[in-house]
Amino acid sequence: MEPVTPEELSERHSRIESTYHRLLDWLPYVTLGLSAALSILVTRRPWDYQLVTLGLAAAAAAWVYCAYTRIPAKTEASGTRLAVHLFVMLAFGAALMSRDMLFFIFVVTGFFHAGYMKTMPGLVAGIGATSLVVNSSVIEFGDPQAEAVIVYMVIFLVQTSAISSGFLLNERLVQLRQQREEALLSREAALQENAGLHMQLLTQAREAGVLDERQRMARDIHDTVAQGLAGIIAQLHAADGTDDEAQRRRHLDSAADLARESLAEARRTVQAIGPPTLDAAQLPEALAEVSAKWSRAHDVPVELVTTGDAKPMHPEVEVTLLRVTQEALTNAAKHSGAARVGITLSYMEDQLALDVRDDGVGFEPAKAKAAKGSGYGIAAMRQRVGRLAGSFSVESEPGAGTVVSAIVPAVPQAVADAA
Repeated sequence: MEPVTPEELSERHSRIESTYHRLLDWLPYVTLGLSAALSILVTRRPWDYQLVTLGLAAAAAAWVYCAYTRIPAKTEASGTRLAVHLFVMLAFGAALMSRDMLFFIFVVTGFFHAGYMKTMPGLVAGIGATSLVVNSSVIEFGDPQAEAVIVYMVIFLVQTSAISSGFLLNERLVQLRQQREEALLSREAALQENAGLHMQLLTQAREAGVLDERQRMARDIHDTVAQGLAGIIAQLHAADGTDDEAQRRRHLDSAADLARESLAEARRTVQAIGPPTLDAAQLPEALAEVSAKWSRAHDVPVELVTTGDAKPMHPEVEVTLLRVTQEALTNAAKHSGAARVGITLSYMEDQLALDVRDDGVGFEPAKAKAAKGSGYGIAAMRQRVGRLAGSFSVESEPGAGTVVSAIVPAVPQAVADAA
């Protein structure tokens, strides 16, 4: 079953209320006509008596039409006007019941119309007056019996209390429903606003990520490829400036080694431009592939655990966590001397959490600084996560290993598809 939106829920309730009010509009005519028909068919009275009764019923119908039906919006009408309509209608009902008790069916309409009263005293008064009239057949007013009076009062009190309580309970339920609908609408608006903010953050993160890639490539080219080429040129000049064949060969070999190293660095720079692992896999599979390659390259076991319901997330969210994992593993290989590494990816309702733990030598985070010129140090990881309005932390101490943690909003892939 598809979920119902707050707008659809509100529309359904509006239709139900509209139908209920239309029924109340027709109810007095239906009950009055039914009472008159039963009176003619069941009661054996002279025709002149019946004609007077029918005339009184017609007058009651005319009053209902003028004082009630012509009111366009009952819930917005004057409380005084509705009260006058109700009590005059009950007076007609009492007169009709004095001629034929079957007209109590018409008087029952008063219980429903009393619900239009604007105040609690008005509601109770309308229901009480209706109860007094509709139960008048219990006693004979000419010579009332004590037992009949007691029964009459008990019925009046119980009926008035029960029906009044029902109306009050219904009013409270309506208020709670309206509050719930308002809360759902507010939540829907907040979710839409959050989705818009997430899109802004993701767009900013994407633009900043492109700038980071450019800066990293520029640093890598300067620090590795450009320096390697400068070294090659220097070695070739040195080889050209000597007549010693052994030195010439040594300079040429050094130039060749530098060329191979520069080529390898250039390939690594190109491969690091984007995370191709994510092109055909979700984040858990990408992390599994990255950690498996790292484990084979450094001969260190890596345990990857995924908790929660894994779902496709916005590319910027997945790229950010993948980059954090790659840099955390790189740092572990360079600095920690770890014997084991653990990675935990947790899918929560509105967040994704990543923890990368190692049992290495550890360090003091307060004294640590990102290496100069490093494009993916701790500071860069913190900036990446911060661009998604996430949180980043590093917990470590000498001899106790290191834990790198990142928490980012769980922005679903659907947000990217809708953009």
